[in-house]
Amino acid sequence: MNLLHYDFMVRALIGVTLTGLIAPAIGIYLVQRRLSLIGDGLGHVALTGVGVGLLFHQQPVLTAVIAAALGAVAIELVRERGRTSGDVALAILFYGGISGGVALVSVSDSAGSANLVSYLFGSPLTASAQDLYVTAALAAAVLAVTLVLRPWLFAVCHDEEYARVSGIPVRALNLTLAIAAAVTVTAAMRTVGLLLVSALMVIPVATAQRVSRGFTATMMAAMALGVLASAGGLWASWRLDSAPGATIVLVAIAGFVIVSVAVGVRARLSRPAPAPAVVEPPEVVLR
Repeated sequence: MNLLHYDFMVRALIGVTLTGLIAPAIGIYLVQRRLSLIGDGLGHVALTGVGVGLLFHQQPVLTAVIAAALGAVAIELVRERGRTSGDVALAILFYGGISGGVALVSVSDSAGSANLVSYLFGSPLTASAQDLYVTAALAAAVLAVTLVLRPWLFAVCHDEEYARVSGIPVRALNLTLAIAAAVTVTAAMRTVGLLLVSALMVIPVATAQRVSRGFTATMMAAMALGVLASAGGLWASWRLDSAPGATIVLVAIAGFVIVSVAVGVRARLSRPAPAPAVVEPPEVVLR
């Protein structure tokens, strides 16, 4: 039976494809800056936004975007001023965000508490057409930032001090990148989930780095791998009757392992064989 015969599966496929496209697009900049775990921190802060939305019966996506964006700006300003280490700032986002989200949801109605699981781990099969429109709009905004501003964002991520001396607006670009990461996390919460989206930001990029050279080539390869992992994971979850978000991440991890092993085997096979030792004849002494 073809999964595309069902409208909810078509919506799910579109949603996870958009997520698989934008997560590596923003993730490559985070990996370049060694901020691979910031997606987890922003996901926890977005959870507080979801809790606010459920508590006051507002649209959780809107409140999650606002909360995640404020958290992203806060961590970027803290990192820039150097008042505390990046690890401490991420820890504050982790624990404060998830604690605030759980506390707010606990005092909301029971229906909101049940829906919280779908935001944490994703539920693309229950996504409505309205959810898809919101995801598409947020994805378009993220792609516009990552592709249009690519030369300047790369310069800032590669060497921030040199970019500042060159006259590039480093602070504005850092804040833009942080907000784009927050929007990516929020856009993915209905498809992959707030706790799993960070994996799609990092794993396809790490896989692409194994086979690509150059920033642009790696970015395009990572986006392609993200789409393949998302679509393949959704298909596998349909066949196995498993959780879609978790299955998508497992497919991405499996792809990384397969590519890493293939690259290692290829490097070993292409390694030139050592030259045979030359045995010189013994010297003959004439008497």
